[in-house]
Amino acid sequence: MTTAQTQELDVQPTPLALLLLGREADPRSERGVECPGDLPSPSDPDLVERARAAKAKLGDKVFVLGHHYQRDEVIQFADVTGDSFKLARDAVARPQAEYIVFCGVHFMAESADILTGDDQKVVLPDLAAGCSMADMATAEQVAECWDVLTEAGIAEQVVPVSYMNSSADIKAFTGKHGGTICTSSNAKRALDWAFEQGEKVLFLPDQHLGRNTAVRDMGMSLEDCVVYNPHKPNGGLTAEELRAAKMILWRGHCSVHGRFSLDSVNEVRERIPGVNVLVHPECRHEVVAAADHVGSTEYIIKTLEAAPAGSKWAIGTELNLVRRLANRFASEDKEIVFLDRTVCFCSTMNRIDLPHLVWALESLADGTLVNRIEVDKETEAFAKLALERMLALP
Repeated sequence: MTTAQTQELDVQPTPLALLLLGREADPRSERGVECPGDLPSPSDPDLVERARAAKAKLGDKVFVLGHHYQRDEVIQFADVTGDSFKLARDAVARPQAEYIVFCGVHFMAESADILTGDDQKVVLPDLAAGCSMADMATAEQVAECWDVLTEAGIAEQVVPVSYMNSSADIKAFTGKHGGTICTSSNAKRALDWAFEQGEKVLFLPDQHLGRNTAVRDMGMSLEDCVVYNPHKPNGGLTAEELRAAKMILWRGHCSVHGRFSLDSVNEVRERIPGVNVLVHPECRHEVVAAADHVGSTEYIIKTLEAAPAGSKWAIGTELNLVRRLANRFASEDKEIVFLDRTVCFCSTMNRIDLPHLVWALESLADGTLVNRIEVDKETEAFAKLALERMLALP
């Protein structure tokens, strides 16, 4: 498209457009850049042995973290597995490890860097492993939102609560404005705390987790919630709507969990009589309302561990984990299927593949530090304050 055409259509080039075209990188964004160096070929039959050899050479100097949504080929090399916050805490518990290799996405590696010691170096095997949800709230957009709340005369009543699935900048904003971080397993506790501090909550960046927690777990009504859209003037809300709301939900969502629909639930119940529907609270409200069980990734795993032999389950979360659980419990005659008929991996999680992991480990073993994730000190201080408030929750 020519400059004349963009002017005629009133389309302005933006930094985001350049990022999508791969021409520039924004260090404050979850979107990453290409990795330097040459990656091994994905068809290399020696990749597994190369990973083992590099990890063995590094010994206790390296600690590999694997998120539940990672590929099986990567998860086999993880020293610990878990959700994002559990992994960050596991990294803190290994102060002797010089390198923390985080097989997850960018915001997770940032959290690990914030919580670990200054002498520890956090490495993300592929810098392009971002998070679409975290990308939906930038520091500039959230600052503008706070200006809107100030103009509406309610900023002093609002406590920000940010999901772990957010950038370090958003966590820092939360800490600076007296708020806390939450996970999908402690969101209710975080909101209970927040409403003891103020009258309203600004929930970032996942509207579904915020709405589901407020309505399903805390007894609020859907009318108590409004959605702030950063792409509309004043968030698409009037000052009166903001003043009347208890929960101001950021217009963000998980690209994987957001795809499940009420039709998915109805279809699987018809296809598999007696099936139990178990979903993550990042799913849409109507899906959560129709499910039999709702909970975090760790909750999903523990529920299936405790399930009786012969039970049937449809799981609404990322496919790598669902497939791994189906294989794990097949010997116990537990039927476990993906909630939706259409296969859907988390595309950014899947950027961490075996070639990237091998490249990172071999580089470290050769004494070359690659793909370090390092949060600046001011951002780290305020983000850590918000994380510490979460850790102090009863």
